[in-house]
Amino acid sequence: MAHRFLSSANRFSARFAFIFTVSLSCTYLCYNIIFCRGTIMTNQGYEGKRCPPGKNAGGKKLLGKLDHCALLKARSTLDESAAQRGASDLREQSKAPSSSDGHWTDAKLKNMSVAQKYGNKKLPNALIVGVKKGGTRAVLEFIRIHPDVRALGTEPHFFDRNYDRGLDWYRGLMPRTLDSQITLEKTPSYFVTREAPRRISSMSHETKLIVVVRNPVTRAISDYTQTLSKKPDIPTLGLVDTSWNAIRIGMYIVHLENWLQYFRLSQMHFVSGERLITDPAGEMGRVQDFLGLKRIITDKHFYFNRTKGFPCLKKPESSSQPRCLGKSKGRTHVQIEEEVIEQLQEFYRPFNIKFYETVGQDFKWD
Repeated sequence: MAHRFLSSANRFSARFAFIFTVSLSCTYLCYNIIFCRGTIMTNQGYEGKRCPPGKNAGGKKLLGKLDHCALLKARSTLDESAAQRGASDLREQSKAPSSSDGHWTDAKLKNMSVAQKYGNKKLPNALIVGVKKGGTRAVLEFIRIHPDVRALGTEPHFFDRNYDRGLDWYRGLMPRTLDSQITLEKTPSYFVTREAPRRISSMSHETKLIVVVRNPVTRAISDYTQTLSKKPDIPTLGLVDTSWNAIRIGMYIVHLENWLQYFRLSQMHFVSGERLITDPAGEMGRVQDFLGLKRIITDKHFYFNRTKGFPCLKKPESSSQPRCLGKSKGRTHVQIEEEVIEQLQEFYRPFNIKFYETVGQDFKWD
């Protein structure tokens, strides 16, 4: 009897221990779920209070020097940019229309500031590859006021003179950009450099190319005028000499055929140097379309400077004053004999016609 009582007691103790263990485990599990959920909700609410939208992080450096709020803001900016490719709030703000008085908004400066803090140095998406004395500097200065474009101001001459330095060196020259922005540089001598198309194609098959062309006769005279200002003892512009660079550059179709071995014609956009003077907003509108940008640069950004003979910006970036290009732009051309001009026109005519047919545009240079 006593043995039976002890067996029953042992079974009861075992059952009690099992039930108690299961109950304790369930209680612990529920407690963890409730506690973690509460912690997450509390932290989210706390972050919302600690990091109100738009609060300045105090100008500290990213990665290790930013405070917690700035780090969250940086991560959010980069994540949105990478995931949505320009659909973030920052991009929408940067595409706000210009004000009615012709002065663009602060979007450009905001994007520059954000890019400098959170952006990366990238190889260029687009290049202004030519031509010399065609208007490449004007196109660069005009397009770089767009908030979604970050451009290198100087000519790096990577694909013609500095190629042996390598792509890392080239990338290091570029301004910092967000994923939603275009990186751009210009070097006019690329267009006439035999190796440039192959080298650029090796960097990226999808690079967009901008070529600013101008009446080759006018371009040659402008080139000659510039050279004469530096070397007054050069010979007078006379008989057509195709070994002279000033003449050779204007044979556009010859150079273009080299580029078409590596790039599709649809990857190239040809800007008229003449229309860039008479209708800068129209030409820049087409450039923006080619680059896949919203048309923010409009006629409100330009005024015509009668002294220099070409359009200037009403308000360039980081300045409250109107600004034209440098003194070397708009220089008065030297007088060339009419006979020489006629010889040049006759020389370039067949090249021009073939160029028109290839690109599908009549630039009306004849």
